[in-house]
Amino acid sequence: MTSTLVRHRPHKASAHSAEASTRARDWAEIQERMLVPLYEAVYERLEVGTGTQLLGLDCGSGLALLMARARGATVTGVDTDRDRLALARERLDGSPTTRLLDGDAAAAAGPGRPAYNLITALEPIGSGAGDAKRLEKALRKAVGLAERRSVVVLTAWGPPDRCATSEVLRVAGERRRPAHRDALEDVAGRAGLNPDGSGRVACPFGYADVDSAVRGLLSTGLYDGAVRENDRAQVEKEIAEALHDHRRPDGTVWMPNVFRYLIARTP
Repeated sequence: MTSTLVRHRPHKASAHSAEASTRARDWAEIQERMLVPLYEAVYERLEVGTGTQLLGLDCGSGLALLMARARGATVTGVDTDRDRLALARERLDGSPTTRLLDGDAAAAAGPGRPAYNLITALEPIGSGAGDAKRLEKALRKAVGLAERRSVVVLTAWGPPDRCATSEVLRVAGERRRPAHRDALEDVAGRAGLNPDGSGRVACPFGYADVDSAVRGLLSTGLYDGAVRENDRAQVEKEIAEALHDHRRPDGTVWMPNVFRYLIARTP
């Protein structure tokens, strides 16, 4: 699952199916927490706190927003995955310092919106064709909602030799396409942003057992194509086999990974 966190969004009727709901729950309960070290490193470096007006793009089931709010930030999250957004509402709704909106950054515009001074895109690129272009498009919509010289954070997977889960992507039908060294800077530049620092964070993926690992990886949506072309049971079997070298004697699964983040600023 080195490319895992770039999701294939559910569409139309499937978006509200029982399977989509289960997958969103697996994401929230198993997979999303793997990026906590990345969220913490970014928030610590930026000193996120009471004066922060944060807009989170592709906020998922809201864990990163929850962590920012715990630091005192006022948070707005947008996402087109309604099942994950429903889980974010379970976690976060009911507070005057929180808004959760169905859609992309355009949904966060309009009268009465906060003047955002921090935009986060914490879903790492580097796992699929077109993810950099999708991020660029999302940032272009979001930048106009921010104050001058506001901070924007972009993230990407590290090099394959630093990401132990790279080989597991074979089951998805292809190896992970690593973002090249300056991919984040390129995306930032095309979106009209000015790079202003960067960092790397270790985010090991640890699971209680192989079953949890398989469920977590499938929850990303990265394996949807393989499931459509084959059979879910077969894909689950192949993922489990690919995880064999990452199993520990006690049955847990452990895969070290590294992520990179870029800090940029709006004009």
